[in-house]
Amino acid sequence: MNVTIKEVAALFDQVHNGSTVISSVEFDSRLIKENSLFVPLAGARDGHEFAQQAKDNGAIATLWSHQTIEPPHDMVVIRVKDTVQAFQALAKMYKEKINPKIIGITGSNGKTTTKDMVDAVLAQTYKTYKTQGNHNNELGLPLTILHAPADTEVLILEMGMDHAGEIEVLSLLAEPDAAAITLIGEAHIENLGSREGIAKAKMEITAGLKKDGFMMVPADEPLLEPYVSRLTQTIETFGLKKGALQGTILDEALQETVFAVDGVHYTIPVIGGYNVKNALIAIGMGRYFDVPEAAIQAGLAGFQLTKNRTQWLEASNGAALLSDVYNANPTAMGLVLDSFKKLPVKGRRIAVLADMLELGPDSGKMHASMAEHIDDAFQIIFLYGSDMHALQQRLSETAFSGQVYLFAKEEKAALIKALIKTLTPTDSVVLKGSNGMGLSEVVESLKEM
Repeated sequence: MNVTIKEVAALFDQVHNGSTVISSVEFDSRLIKENSLFVPLAGARDGHEFAQQAKDNGAIATLWSHQTIEPPHDMVVIRVKDTVQAFQALAKMYKEKINPKIIGITGSNGKTTTKDMVDAVLAQTYKTYKTQGNHNNELGLPLTILHAPADTEVLILEMGMDHAGEIEVLSLLAEPDAAAITLIGEAHIENLGSREGIAKAKMEITAGLKKDGFMMVPADEPLLEPYVSRLTQTIETFGLKKGALQGTILDEALQETVFAVDGVHYTIPVIGGYNVKNALIAIGMGRYFDVPEAAIQAGLAGFQLTKNRTQWLEASNGAALLSDVYNANPTAMGLVLDSFKKLPVKGRRIAVLADMLELGPDSGKMHASMAEHIDDAFQIIFLYGSDMHALQQRLSETAFSGQVYLFAKEEKAALIKALIKTLTPTDSVVLKGSNGMGLSEVVESLKEM
């Protein structure tokens, strides 16, 4: 960072002559290093209780809002009314000081993969920084900004949400120069009521979008059209069958997908048409920010995927594991199953599908609808969780001839045991489910079996 204690104090109308440059800003006292600024936040325990630990770890200053807990001695204390709001205000000040171009990315699925692709493309020409892990909420986004190196030229920010209004806050904080929506699915439909509600919430990303900014939206999503038509910014649509930026899949293999846009060929080291759509956003952003075409191709070919997003792994006996277990909704699960069916494999295709959470009262119907994506390209289906009973029932009513096994949520150990007993070295397995179902533990067990 290149922010001094004096500047932080002045932001909150306080005077301090400290010329020490703050090395980092953290709300986790365990991550504090020499000359850090500590931001105590409310959690299971009040963050103010950890101020002494932060000081012991090297913190030189702290924001402070608690009325009864006393801050540590010999530590610069900057009084604020609300530490969350102060944290966000500090991020906005720092963002304006380093003044990078900002790209905001949201959507029901594919945010993280798209962020990784956009970063890989823009990094070919600019000094970039991106959201780390899943730091995409009201705390994670300002933390990302504050962790960006002072020489960052392009900052790629993922924006997530659970409820209406959350992305608006993030967009107004970030004030993106460019933004993209990956797709509208069913994630958090329990809180937002409908896909229409989700579309409206995702469009909140335009709240802070620069008036002369750039916006990318999927061409095959009519729910976005009423909102997009009101925008004055430059709009570019993308898709596989229609859109101003249109991709044509040429080849799909286990480790890569080849596609063409405007006669130019691109390769991405992941499977699936849905990932081609994500790549189209990266191409559009690259072109908007004048990245040369060859550099866009190189960036996509070499991008690194965040863990647990469509990641190929290997079981200890040699079976191929396609792990996509960070999160799930019906749109995303259907896309993964459709792509997995097309892949050339040596032996059997097996699916391990866990409950998709937060789908509301129609959850049973949505789980059952996954039967539309399962046919005799699969030989065995393992279902895990209470809501997957609906899919088991639906599959029993179809012509699917493969084996189907259902395990309750408390039967994870039994699921793992059955998988270990079943898998042969030539099998290929796709694993998909909500993060809360813990399929990552199943993946790790298969790697070590």
